Amino acid sequence: MKLQELDGVTFTRMVLSGANHLKNNAKKIDALNVFPVPDGDTGTNMNLSMTSGAKEVKNVNSDHVSEVAQAFSKGLLMGARGNSGVILSQLFRGFAKGMEQKQTATAMDLANALDNGVKTAYKAVMKPVEGTILTVAKDAAKIAVNEAKQEKDILLLLEKVVSEAKTSLKRTPDLLPVLKEVGVVDSGGQGLVTIYEGFLAVLKGEELPEQDASEIDISEMVNAEHHKIAQDFMDTSEIEYGYCTEFMVKFEDEKIKEYPFHEEEFRNELSKHGDSLLVVSDDDVVKVHIHSEYPGSVLTLGQQYGSLINMKIENMREQHTAIVGGNENTKAEKKGKYAIVTVAMGNGLKNLFESLGASVVIEGGQTMNPSTQDIADAIKKANASNILILPNNKNIIMAAEQAAELAEENVQVVSTKTIPQGISAILAFHPEADLLTNKESMKEASKHVKSGQVTYAIRDTQVDGIAIEKGNFMGIAEGKIKVTHKDKTETVKLLLKEMITEDDEILTILQGDDVSDEDRKSLVEHIEDVYEEIEIEVHQGNQPIYSYIFSVE
Repeated sequence: MKLQELDGVTFTRMVLSGANHLKNNAKKIDALNVFPVPDGDTGTNMNLSMTSGAKEVKNVNSDHVSEVAQAFSKGLLMGARGNSGVILSQLFRGFAKGMEQKQTATAMDLANALDNGVKTAYKAVMKPVEGTILTVAKDAAKIAVNEAKQEKDILLLLEKVVSEAKTSLKRTPDLLPVLKEVGVVDSGGQGLVTIYEGFLAVLKGEELPEQDASEIDISEMVNAEHHKIAQDFMDTSEIEYGYCTEFMVKFEDEKIKEYPFHEEEFRNELSKHGDSLLVVSDDDVVKVHIHSEYPGSVLTLGQQYGSLINMKIENMREQHTAIVGGNENTKAEKKGKYAIVTVAMGNGLKNLFESLGASVVIEGGQTMNPSTQDIADAIKKANASNILILPNNKNIIMAAEQAAELAEENVQVVSTKTIPQGISAILAFHPEADLLTNKESMKEASKHVKSGQVTYAIRDTQVDGIAIEKGNFMGIAEGKIKVTHKDKTETVKLLLKEMITEDDEILTILQGDDVSDEDRKSLVEHIEDVYEEIEIEVHQGNQPIYSYIFSVE
């Protein structure tokens, strides 16, 4: 029997299926990231974004396809994380506009909505790059529009859409040389194909496999813990640990060999980072619930045993304020003239930015890209008429710009791509200048600093002609892998040789949480011997993933 009209109930099932299928393949998509750094970008970001969209859809009880599409778009928009998540939200933002006022959708309606999504996404990206999720979406929409002129069966049309999306995905290495060099297809494109596969499975009546890890459910235990702190009589300022953090770790054999898992020891270590702690494990996974002030530190502890899945972080201070908003004890503070919101991972970096004048530091970065909602919440928390945002990561800029567009306040994004750029930018802020003047001067200041990082490789690969072995260290300068070596100290020396010239005057070292004071002192002595004229500043950054972050001016 042909399906000639798509209603809201069916589309709801399609969204939930797409979200579930993406969740079950997030790790596979993460593995397609070009850089072999342990940051788990695309699959994680798209999964969290899609989960937010699916959550919003679950709250809609309607058979109008337009209403379901609108809810899906809203959820994606606010949950969007990273560039891939923002582009995904824009694809379905345009899709929802294409479905406006429609109770049911025909094959042509569906095709036009997909096409409108592509147009919206391309407009949202300042410099669209072919060979990415945008290309896959565009090719799939084009075939949909062409086929819908004759094909009225929505099932058959979507089959052709999925087929073309897969074909387009295979072509991405031919369009983007770096993909061909590394030997992978585009990760964002793979994520979109995975979502479309979930859509199609519903129309075909197929069941896609569930993820075994989700079998562990401690929701009732979590609810019991929440009742202990979500009391109306508690003042928001009394909440010591502000982030409800839930995640699961899927054990990986290689990591378990290096760090054998013992539930009691893990629980004791986590207990140092918060309260309301619950830990449940079996042979394959461990699930954690904790109220922590620094969720990134907790996630890093879990990551040593395997891959992070099913992550959820909620700001309990914001939730509590919303619950008791009418209480006389929660009077609104007077708005300030200026505030700076920035993103950083690690207690030391947080303290450094605050000491330089940041009003709100969002916990995030390579290991955890904040969502549009996270940044919107930070804008509100900053409580100022004029706000400047420093993303400090190229994968956070689009979410920041999206949050700025939604804000009622005057918000500008200074598109800093690294922590050193963010530090240079905030030092250039002048409280007496107007918002746009500050934005331009801060942006200009960020251009005059060179950024470098040292981290480790999570797989064998070749990037920019450099053969990289799993477990070896990599030196990265201005976003490009410059050197690799099995020894961390030697990697640092090689990287600094690439970065420092005779014209440079200042080297700032941000020490990661895996670097001992002894190793840092030894490094400083080496730099003083080799680069006699350069002034050295050292800060305890406590950042995960990156042993060192360097700023050269």
